[in-house]
Amino acid sequence: MRSAAVGGGRVVELEGSVADEDRTRTDSGAEDASAKHRSGAVTSGQTRAALRRVARARQRRRWAVEGVVVLACLAALISYLSFRSEPAPDDDQAGRSGGVTGVVARSPGFPATDGRTGDAGPAEPGLRPRQRPPSPDPTPSTTAPAPPPPSQQSPELSVTRGEMPAEVNLTAVGARDWMHWGQRGGNSTVRKRAGSGEIADEGGAGTRVAWDGNQEHVRWSDGSSQRSVRDSSEGVYTCGAGNGFSLAVAGSGESRTVHLYGGIWMARGRLEARLSTGGPASSAVLEDPYTSQSAQFTIKFTVPKGARLLLTWKVEKVFTPHCGNVGLQAVAVR
Repeated sequence: MRSAAVGGGRVVELEGSVADEDRTRTDSGAEDASAKHRSGAVTSGQTRAALRRVARARQRRRWAVEGVVVLACLAALISYLSFRSEPAPDDDQAGRSGGVTGVVARSPGFPATDGRTGDAGPAEPGLRPRQRPPSPDPTPSTTAPAPPPPSQQSPELSVTRGEMPAEVNLTAVGARDWMHWGQRGGNSTVRKRAGSGEIADEGGAGTRVAWDGNQEHVRWSDGSSQRSVRDSSEGVYTCGAGNGFSLAVAGSGESRTVHLYGGIWMARGRLEARLSTGGPASSAVLEDPYTSQSAQFTIKFTVPKGARLLLTWKVEKVFTPHCGNVGLQAVAVR
C-alpha cells in the first residue's frame, strides 16, 4: 500500500508537473501570439508613412518637371517673337552680295529693348510685319555752276617819300627786278641777272652826266654786266628846269611795289606816277635850295597785265644858275 501510495504520490507529482508545463506552454504561446501581433502592427504603420513620403517626393518632382517645361515654352515663344520682329534684308543688298544673305547679329534682349532702327527710317503705323515703306525717288543730281574766274584787282596807285638808307642791297630789295645807273658813265646801266625785265628806261629831257659823290651807297650780288658790287656811290644827274628821267614798270594784274632811289642839288624835284590805263596821277616832291639831298620813293600800284606804271622824275625848279639838278641811282621792284 505504501508503495502504491508512493507510487501514487509520484503519479500525482508527475501529473502536477505535466499540468504546470502545459500552463507554461499555454502562457508562452499566448505571449508569443501577442508579440507577433504587436510586431505586425508596427511594421504596417511604418510602411504607410514611407509610402506617403515617397508619394510626396514624386509629386514635387512632377511639379519641378512641369515648371521646367513651362519655362522652356516661354523662352521658345520669346525667341520666336524676337525673330519675327527682325526686318527682312533688302533685295538689292542680297543681289549685291551674290544672292547670299548674311547672318545678322541679333540682340539677346526683348524686341522692345533692342533699340534697332531700320534702314528705311522710323516705323509707320498700319504696316504689316516685315513690310517697309517705299523708298523715295532719288533726287536728280544737279551740277553746281562753275565759280566765276577771279577778277583782277582794281587799278591802284600811291606814292610816298622816305629817307634813303645809308646802304641799299638791290639784290634783297629787288626780288623781281632792279636797275642801276652811272656805274661806268652817264649812259651805262646794270640790270638784275635773270630778272623779270619789268623796268624800262624811257629816256627823258636833258643830258645825263655820271658822278660818284652820292652819300648813300648801293650794292648787289646778282648783276648782269657787272656781277657783284660791294660799295657803289655812282649815279647820274641832269640839270635845268623841265629836264629829268622817264621810266616805266610793267604790270601783271597783281600788286607791285617799286622803290626809286634819287636826289636833288639846289633844286626842287617832282616824282609823278600815273597808270597807262588812265586815272588820277600821284606825285611826291623833294626840295633843297642850298645843298644836296637823297630820298627813297615808294610806289605801290596794280594794273592789268599788259598795262604799265609810268614814272617821271624831273627838275621842277632850280635855286642856282650853276646846274640845279635831279639825280637817279637805282630802281627796284618786288
